[in-house]
Amino acid sequence: MKHVAFAALLLLGTAPMLHAQQVLPLYKGTVPNSKPSEVKEASVTLANGGIRISNVVQPTLTVFLAPADKATGTAVIICPGGGYARLAIDHEGYNVAKRLNDMGVTAFVLKYRLPNDQSQPDKSTAPLLDAQQALRMVREQATAFRINPSRIGLMGFSAGGHLASTAGTHFAQPVDTKAGNTSVRPDFLMLLYPVVSFSDSLAHAGSRDNLLGKNAPADQIRLYSNELQVTAQTPPTFLVHAQDDKTVPVLNSLVFYQALTHHKVPAEMHLYPEGGHGFGLHNQTTQDDWTERLRNWLAANGWLAK
Repeated sequence: MKHVAFAALLLLGTAPMLHAQQVLPLYKGTVPNSKPSEVKEASVTLANGGIRISNVVQPTLTVFLAPADKATGTAVIICPGGGYARLAIDHEGYNVAKRLNDMGVTAFVLKYRLPNDQSQPDKSTAPLLDAQQALRMVREQATAFRINPSRIGLMGFSAGGHLASTAGTHFAQPVDTKAGNTSVRPDFLMLLYPVVSFSDSLAHAGSRDNLLGKNAPADQIRLYSNELQVTAQTPPTFLVHAQDDKTVPVLNSLVFYQALTHHKVPAEMHLYPEGGHGFGLHNQTTQDDWTERLRNWLAANGWLAK
């Protein structure tokens, strides 16, 4: 899928360049792994102004182009969290994209399908199918987006971190076997208070049950326990978590870091004693800004070099 009209605007320089919000459909025509249903997308605005989206049927990418004077050629696809039941699309999506733009990184907020038996023949693979298609689409249109196809990272928060870590460990055998040969391996991962393991002792039960069902077989639980799927080919990873996270135990990040270390995959981890879960850009318990740690990590690895 080429989205020719938008690509032409980008190349002509007439597309909006600052914090752009061009929304692109992830698929052209029928969405794979979908079936007719009465499911309709819903959006709720919370009292604090936060936006939560559920029942996604048509997945999209919202494009935030880096300003031309700052653009580094690096891109990041963002997977908001929400327990595989909803998407915290603003504070773990749009707001993060704008922060990345400030670093010269072009960002894409992925509105991925949430597991749903009514609208998907196989709900366990629908989110990963969308994440892999997002990577494929951004990489294939790298010229139009003015990015380097070998500098595309994947960022995920909470259950979105599970999706990102799944994409970072399951790329060798893409879910959609008919989608062509474009690589769906992220070049780097950024996981924020991520769900990583589906083991009984570490799992966020809601995320596991929503993705796999309440009675998932042991082999499927192991397959989606991503600390067990790390190899030497897993992308370099940046991790952030709070020790007092009562929703997703900090051990999720620790076991992933341990697996990365075992396979000699470069990794950087920042742990805070407090902050709980879901703090987004701002951990209110500390003056430290994890996005500055992220900027340093991106720069150290050459991803902010023009």
